[in-house]
Amino acid sequence: MKADPSVQRQLLDLAKVDAELSRIAHRRRTLPELAEIEEIEKRLRDRRDALVGVRTSVSDLERDVARQEREVDSVRARAERDRSMLASGSVAAKQLTDLEHELDSLARRQSALEDDLLETMERKEALELDAQRTSAEVDKAEQELRAASGRRDEALADLDTTQARREQDRERLVPRIPENLLALYERVRQHKGIGAALLRARRCGACQLELDRAAIAEIKAAPEDEVVQCENCGAILVRTLESGL
Repeated sequence: MKADPSVQRQLLDLAKVDAELSRIAHRRRTLPELAEIEEIEKRLRDRRDALVGVRTSVSDLERDVARQEREVDSVRARAERDRSMLASGSVAAKQLTDLEHELDSLARRQSALEDDLLETMERKEALELDAQRTSAEVDKAEQELRAASGRRDEALADLDTTQARREQDRERLVPRIPENLLALYERVRQHKGIGAALLRARRCGACQLELDRAAIAEIKAAPEDEVVQCENCGAILVRTLESGL
């Protein structure tokens, strides 16, 4: 393939633009904010799930407290009724004994119920404190997520601006290169990542390998308008005074 040396040199400008576009694409995929956001989102999901679990447990204990309070109130009311009957002095001797026995039983029942109620209320209070701590952790994670998302959006906006400029540069360069040469360049770039590079001091600027004597001799003997490629990576080698030929 033939191409004017000045046209071949423009491939270096195109390769530079494409290299920067590749770096931008890589940067988009590897922004540190992306990993940070992923970690925060996972932590936030865990904390939200934990908060739902704690609040559900608190709600369950609230129902238990209400039930136990009703039971205590019921026992107290029954004991109060029995004491009122005793105070009235109108009960028979046998009923008096039964009432006294029932009051003893009710006292023990009330004491046990109140102990259970106190334990339930203490558990509820501990879970409410846990819910407050977990809620604070959720708020903190949400703030961190907003901050990280803001930094990501700023970084992406900068990349968008740079990418738009480089794409404009590419649009200006591509029409200057013959179709057959551009097709070769694109084919090599697609497979190797770099379509063209400077041959500097007998070393390929794409793969950074030094060409052997036979390859250098062949390139040196080739006409200036001959398109030559690296024997190692296939990149189009652009010859200049720096090539060491």
